[in-house]
Amino acid sequence: MKQRIITGVVAAALFLPIVFYGGLPFVLLTYFLASVGLYELLKMKKLSIFSVHGLLTLLFLWVILYPEQYSDIVNTFYYTKTELGIAFILLLLAYTVITKNRFTFEDVGFSILSAIYVGIGFYFFIETRDAGLVYIFYSLFMIWATDSGAYFVGKATGKTKLWPEISPNKTVEGSVGGVVCALIVAILFSLLTEINANLLALLAITAVLSIFGQIGDLVQSAFKRHFGVKDSGNILPGHGGILDRFDSLLFILPLLHFFHLW
Repeated sequence: MKQRIITGVVAAALFLPIVFYGGLPFVLLTYFLASVGLYELLKMKKLSIFSVHGLLTLLFLWVILYPEQYSDIVNTFYYTKTELGIAFILLLLAYTVITKNRFTFEDVGFSILSAIYVGIGFYFFIETRDAGLVYIFYSLFMIWATDSGAYFVGKATGKTKLWPEISPNKTVEGSVGGVVCALIVAILFSLLTEINANLLALLAITAVLSIFGQIGDLVQSAFKRHFGVKDSGNILPGHGGILDRFDSLLFILPLLHFFHLW
């Protein structure tokens, strides 16, 4: 617990000033976090990011992450993000031939899906910050409340296993407690901030996001169980890897955009 607290304080001291400042430093931070997340996923399948296929996958991720506010730079080269992404997919497929199938079609599929999974979530991290600081903090506090509520309510009253094949410690009671705590955060944001939603709409959106945040957590648990690892990485002592900390956000940030909250 002491290690978790120290890591959390140090990470917050480094992370929060950049979140407040926004702009290019925030974009670069997001690129770094996403790149580490991709490294962690590839490592689970024993694929090195420090290889030709790893570099191609990383570049594909960077294309996905490229924010809308800088789209004019890409447009000057007469290529869209979709065209560049297709080019990297074709290069990865061609690499299976070059390696005489040592890098397989299955590896290509895993690499592409990994880049999309990590890239879409972190892309909307950039877009959410661009929409306003309040939406970033709404997302963060809502997820923290969901996680904390699920943990403490589950520990105190949890009896019914939520999904024991994936995460044996999670309970239905804890999951409901997490949603309730997230709704409290929604009420506070509705009362204390200028978030662009009436209370009833925000409560409904928050309930859906809290549930999908928990699903994002379970998806990461499923990855780790499938590949037989405890944590996605060790960059955050006491917390695991980047994907261990951002698994819920990778799911809720695209949904937050789909709800047109701003």
